[in-house]
This record gives sequence, structure tokens and C-alpha cells, in this order.
Amino acid sequence: MSRRDFLQASLAIGATSLLGTPGTSAAAPELETKTITLMECPAMCLVPQYLVSHFLRAEGFEEVRYVKILENYVAAQLANGNADLTMDAAGAFLRHLDNGLPLIALSGVHLGCYELFATSRIRAIRDLRGATIPVSMMHSAEHVFLSSMLAYVGIDPRKDVHWIVRPPSESMQLLAEEKVDAYLAFPPEPQMLRDRKIARVLVRTAIDRPWCDYYCCILTANRSFVKRNPEATRRSLRAFLKAADLCVERPAHVANTVVDLGFATNHDYVLRTLKEVRFDAWRTHALEDSLRFHGLRLREAGMIRSNPASLIEQGVNTSFLADLKKALKT
Repeated sequence: MSRRDFLQASLAIGATSLLGTPGTSAAAPELETKTITLMECPAMCLVPQYLVSHFLRAEGFEEVRYVKILENYVAAQLANGNADLTMDAAGAFLRHLDNGLPLIALSGVHLGCYELFATSRIRAIRDLRGATIPVSMMHSAEHVFLSSMLAYVGIDPRKDVHWIVRPPSESMQLLAEEKVDAYLAFPPEPQMLRDRKIARVLVRTAIDRPWCDYYCCILTANRSFVKRNPEATRRSLRAFLKAADLCVERPAHVANTVVDLGFATNHDYVLRTLKEVRFDAWRTHALEDSLRFHGLRLREAGMIRSNPASLIEQGVNTSFLADLKKALKT
């Protein structure tokens, strides 16, 4: 057992997840594959993906691989078959579907990781008309999500905002110097900005409506993998949701493990992320509702061409999730 597996197994002992025992009984279908490939990318809200290895092995997988990917290139690598499953941003997923990438969304995982910070002159999202806003890359996850927010209040993100491309560290410094008007942050950036008293929080998507009603991050898969491996898909989903439950049930222990595994360095930031982000939302919030909401906004903003209903029909498969919820009677 590797050090990573030992830490994850130790963490999982005593977890009170209600998702039941692994589906490895005699009556359960055989796994079509015992190897699965996930992604490792630098985003603190992806904690369940860092913890899931032990749960996957308990489900019968013998080899769990991680490939390192830069955040803005997750979907392309998944579509190319370089990975089988990953967590990704809901709005970005819709753009990938609209561009024809062979992806499938299986479940929402959490909501509330994004926080919108702004300078003192910005009192509401509608005040961002004409604003200068940095993003890590055009059409990145944060650019798409903020475009949805702008479209919701009638601002056209294509014409009414001046976007500049900067790395996150430079963006936060520009915000501190009030050389930009706003910045959409995700963990651990919100915790860093609040501690340093940089700008002010304009929107916390974990608590502010309508954003707190819709997923920011979802579990997606390569479409061919799901078609070839339905049982492996079902067990993988269960493993991911167990990892999400663990974030709720044992946040302090999860934070320790994430730091020990080298996925983060600041225990306090990880712990605050776990307590602030809604990792229990998969039990109560419908994935289709979130994709429909963001899809309508993104179509209004000209960022997708397709009708959101058609994208949901072709790119969402919640049958595996429905089976799990039926077993849980939720």
C-alpha cells in the first residue's frame, strides 16, 4: 500500500457515509475494467477527487491512476480519453458539449466554491457594466461562470465588460491595488483575499441566491468510458459521492489528509473550504436544473449556440445517480 493509499484508507475508517457497502457481492455485475484514470489539477474545491482512490479500490478497482492536468484543459483531456472521470465546472461543461466534445455529466458534486470580490465602487453585479475584470484564460471556468452571472442581470459579457488575461496571483494583486474592478475567486483564493482584507465580497455562491441553488462543480466522464463500462461507472460515482460525504462528516481529518498528501499546504484554508462549500448538495439538488439555469444564461450571452434542453438530453445521464438515491430512499 502506498503512502497515499494508507492515508486515504485511514481517513475513511469510521466514516458514516450512507451510501452502503461496495457492490462486490456475488449478485453484483462484474466490473468491465479494474483500471480507472482520474485527473489531478490545482483546484482546492476538488477535494473529493483527491480522496476517492481508497473508495474506488473498495469498489473493486485494482489500479487508480492520476494524470496531472492544468485546470483549463481538463475537458479536452477527458474527451481525448486521457482520463475517464473528473470533476469539472458546470458552465464550462455546457460549452464543451456545445463544441461537440464527447462528455457525459453523471451528478452534481457541490455548490458554493466561487466568491465574487469587488472594489468599493462596485455595490452590486449590475455595477460591473464597463468594468475591467481579470481571468486566467478566456472561456476558462471562472470566465464562463461570471459571464452567466453578468447575463443574469442584463449585462452582455461580450460587449459590456473589459476582460484581461492574467495569472491568479497577479489578478489578486491588481484587485488589491484597485487596478481592476472585480475578481471571481475559488478556493483557496477567497480565504486568502478575506484574510488579507483585499476588496469586499460581493457574492458568496454558497449562500447568495440564485447561485446557492445551482451546482458549480459536477462529475463528468468520457462518453465512451460510460458506454463500455456501465458497472464501473456506477461504482465510480458511488465512490466519488462517498468522498464528498466524507468532506462533510470529517472535515478536520480530510484537511489533514489533503495536506499530508501534498495537494495543499495551508491546513486552515482547506478546512475553511470544506466547511463553506456545500459538499452535501448532491442529495438535494437536481443536476438538470443547474445546467438549464446556466445554459439559458450562456445562450443569452452568446457563449453557447445550442438550446440548453438539447445539450442536457445528449450530455446528461443521471440514471446511475437515480439508482443510488433509490437505494438510499432519498
